[in-house]
Amino acid sequence: MKLNRLETHARLLHFKKDQAQNIFQGCEECLKKNPLSLALQEKSTYIYIFAHPRTDDDGVTKKMFWQARLSKPEPQTNSYLFRAISNTDMVEVMWLLPPQEQWKQYNERNVTESNEVLWSIRQFTQNRERMSQPEPEDLPEELGRTILQKVILEHIENLRQKQRTILEAVQMEKGE
Repeated sequence: MKLNRLETHARLLHFKKDQAQNIFQGCEECLKKNPLSLALQEKSTYIYIFAHPRTDDDGVTKKMFWQARLSKPEPQTNSYLFRAISNTDMVEVMWLLPPQEQWKQYNERNVTESNEVLWSIRQFTQNRERMSQPEPEDLPEELGRTILQKVILEHIENLRQKQRTILEAVQMEKGE
């Protein structure tokens, strides 16, 4: 089979751009639409966005889960971590770690070479403890827990208020 080098290269560039765009879109949706993310941004100057793909119940389809957090999770393979300044579009990549069995694909001079992924892999293998340490501007752990508890309590109160409103509407309909 004969390959056209320029066409193959163009397809690779398109593929990489598409992948980056998918990750950016997921991160942006978590930052701007996720209720927990929005609530945390009201109370903190930053949030972490932790992304990790998982296999769907069908055993084939991969699904990306996006989680807003106030603290860094433990680094793990097959995960991505971003740190965003609250209420802005400023997002810093903390790590991009593919599944371990794919690491060699990202080496220099490979078609799928990626400096960010290679840096993340090196940090994971040689400096994992540093990856999980808080950033200098991060909130103290206790304050982060307090903020999270407030957000959860506000969420519960909002649910209760909605429940009362529905109950009142049903009672009015019945003429009670």
